[in-house]
Amino acid sequence: MNYLNIPFELRNRPSLDPGFIPFGAWADAFLKEAKREFRVAVERENGQISVFRSFLRDESFEQANTRYMERFVKFLLWSVGGWRVTICGCEETAKKLQEAFRLEGERDFDVHFMMDVFERPFEIGLCDVAHFPAANEQPKAAGGHLNGCRIGFDAGGSDRKVSAVIDGETVYSEEVVWFPKLSEDLDYQYNGIVESFKTAASKMPRVDAIGVSSAGTFVGNSPMVCSLFIKIPRSRREDVKSIYDRAAKEIGDIPIVVANDGDVTALAGAMSLNTGAVMGVAMGTSEAAGYVNPEGKLLGWFNELAFAPVDIRENAPQDEWSGDYGVGCKYFSQDAVILLAPKAGIDLPEELSLADKLKAVQKLAEEGHPGAREIFVNIGDYLAHTLSLYARFYDLKYLLVLGRVASGIGGDLLIEECNRVLKEEYPQLAEKITVMLPDENARRVGQSIAAASLPEV
Repeated sequence: MNYLNIPFELRNRPSLDPGFIPFGAWADAFLKEAKREFRVAVERENGQISVFRSFLRDESFEQANTRYMERFVKFLLWSVGGWRVTICGCEETAKKLQEAFRLEGERDFDVHFMMDVFERPFEIGLCDVAHFPAANEQPKAAGGHLNGCRIGFDAGGSDRKVSAVIDGETVYSEEVVWFPKLSEDLDYQYNGIVESFKTAASKMPRVDAIGVSSAGTFVGNSPMVCSLFIKIPRSRREDVKSIYDRAAKEIGDIPIVVANDGDVTALAGAMSLNTGAVMGVAMGTSEAAGYVNPEGKLLGWFNELAFAPVDIRENAPQDEWSGDYGVGCKYFSQDAVILLAPKAGIDLPEELSLADKLKAVQKLAEEGHPGAREIFVNIGDYLAHTLSLYARFYDLKYLLVLGRVASGIGGDLLIEECNRVLKEEYPQLAEKITVMLPDENARRVGQSIAAASLPEV
């Protein structure tokens, strides 16, 4: 019998990880005989509320019901993001989630993260149908504005990139190595940002707008949880939150818009493809994701899919930071390559850095090593099965795969396998979603140009 007594078929399992149980495929099987409705509302800043509906099986499937609802709500927290979750229906199972999602509970990491972002207590509440919140989505038109003289800034963990863009054409760009994750002095990050802004400004007759792409979770232009400022003392939190707005004022009274780098990546793809319903997934140190809806707007969701569940089995690989098992960062990052290497007969020296271990496997793949190539094929299997999950929550037309893991022959193998499995296992998705690496047009748009296009002038 399959996991938690829910039988399901999977024709294409990752050859190096045959125990993988994709949440999406398992949920399909679970929901076939699930008839007890429950609803979930997730509230974030400015009264924005996202509402979802699903079902549980009868009481004889107590463990499966608890696992399904907990993973479902966990996915919503990291895709949508919010400080309050309200559940209507299936009260006994919902009460178990209240126990898990609390300070010092099983999901303490998730709770602390949401409290850091929204600066208020986190809660899971139960209610009846009459008091269930109404949806209040507030998607924002962002990006695609190329008129005038603009600065596009991409704040990375190892380098910062800036471009001067005039009417959609890059007239100057530069990359500067920096080490923001190591600095406890916020002046280091602030001065670096201002220097990049001023350099780009000096290459244009004026500055009409500034757009910023950065890793991290933002409310408005404020970095609420961001690795670039990880060493900055908590006492300077307000200065961190205002850092980009303050830096823009060094140039003048100029509109500035800051967005998560995953959303900017999706925006770059949407601009190059001239369409919406685009998700970008970058596979690098971790998994970064972003999304532009069919109308070309940003939802204002977290899209922190690195912490969203992918593999339903309880003994899946563990994420060291969050402490949870089977979440996206262990399947769509350099971690996935390194975890699969021993199973592919590849012994990576311990003294190598994680990045160098990835490069070593990629070199073997380029040389034709069958085990190394199989690793990227397996990541393509992971991705195809996970797309059936992502498509439950995002209206997808294109998926762009980016990042170091997808470079070279590995990326080609990954995409080819993903599309093959989609056609065999999920033919309806295969007809709807195009999975691709960025084409030359997408590369021309680039992250900094897409960032520059964020503000409307």
